Amino acid sequence: MKRLYEKPLYELIELIQNRAISVEDLTCQLLENIKRVEPEIHAFINLFGDEAVEESARIDNIIAETRSSLMPGICVAVKDNISYKNHPTTCGSKILESYSPPYNATVIEKILLQNAIILGKTNMDEFAMGSSTEHSYFGPTRNPFDTTRVPGGSSGGSAAAVAANEAVIALGSDTGGNHIL
Repeated sequence: MKRLYEKPLYELIELIQNRAISVEDLTCQLLENIKRVEPEIHAFINLFGDEAVEESARIDNIIAETRSSLMPGICVAVKDNISYKNHPTTCGSKILESYSPPYNATVIEKILLQNAIILGKTNMDEFAMGSSTEHSYFGPTRNPFDTTRVPGGSSGGSAAAVAANEAVIALGSDTGGNHIL
């Protein structure tokens, strides 16, 4: 039987909205998987596990009353260069290791309005200056499919978190810009 976190996003949303599964169960299964794989993968710089469990119980109560949000209880990993109010945002650098922004990035506001849960901040090349997620002050992220390889990109922590089933979805960024002709 598939674990909850192995199901596709659309199926999880339907199961949660229909109250066939609880947000708390999904969140706890993800956190257990993170505990199991994170020492080898190192996708996260900061994990907000206790906060995520508390938030999941709150969202389960909201879902019992309404089905209005698009991502109810979906657990999201966020690249560590995206501001999340009062949560560490290091950009993969020692210089910012104690910085917590006083505001949320717009994308964070939009995610929270949809009752999603932010599990933690993911590893990245320092200040997104790299293409492998090997050059973080906090150490490299490993590719979950072959740990002798890099996950690729400066958003490799976010990519690895999804690939290793540590988050349902993740946010990254495109530092280099769009070069499609």
